[in-house]
Amino acid sequence: MTAIGIFGVTGRMAQAITLEATSPDVTIVGGIDREGRIHGEHQTLAALVQAANVFIDFTMPEGLRAHLAIATEARKPLMIGTTGLFAEDHQAIDDAATVIPIVQAYNTSLGIAMLSHLVREATNRLGPDWDIEIVETHHRHKVDAPSGTALLLGTAAADGRGATLQDLSRFNRIGFEPHARETGTIGYASLRGGSVAGDHMVVLAGDDERIELGHRAENRRIFARGAVRAAQWLVGKAPGRYTMSDVLGI
Repeated sequence: MTAIGIFGVTGRMAQAITLEATSPDVTIVGGIDREGRIHGEHQTLAALVQAANVFIDFTMPEGLRAHLAIATEARKPLMIGTTGLFAEDHQAIDDAATVIPIVQAYNTSLGIAMLSHLVREATNRLGPDWDIEIVETHHRHKVDAPSGTALLLGTAAADGRGATLQDLSRFNRIGFEPHARETGTIGYASLRGGSVAGDHMVVLAGDDERIELGHRAENRRIFARGAVRAAQWLVGKAPGRYTMSDVLGI
């Protein structure tokens, strides 16, 4: 039985996770809200930690370190879906991953994990004369841009070319003197509006031909479904930092 505790238990993603955790081998044992209050039948942090054998975090970066400390002290696996992370957050995750197994994903959709794999394969086999552009669209309330998923796809594209995201990414074409596109770089475009859950398109543009690899999230439940699967996968794993690709075995 996978017993899941949720950080940010009153949030929208937590509610979606609860709806997806319906199989007989998964249960939600409760969680902690952003004010630190315990929810569920276990009324103390100690009782909640004892009842859970894995935690899921969909909160904010400022709360992540406290949650990492709780999971690390308890030696419980942690699935992190929080976005908008900074370098210091990733360092904290790396430190915790020496003690517990962690899946950290900007997007927990299984489809996005497969798309990342396809992007990596495509950029590995196509030369740098194929331009890479990543276009993402999200709801009007999303505050970070490009999206974490766009950066995930950018990382996959850069990996395919044996480079890093920082080496190849170009984030701003506004405010500079006119200039030609730099060969081999990765460009980004972010659209915000309406209630779009998340659309992502990776465009590989060569001379006289174009490949478009895309994914559309039609319901937030896909992220909850992937998070539950990742949480189940984590139980019993060795300490380390894992991805959704690891969950899928690709």
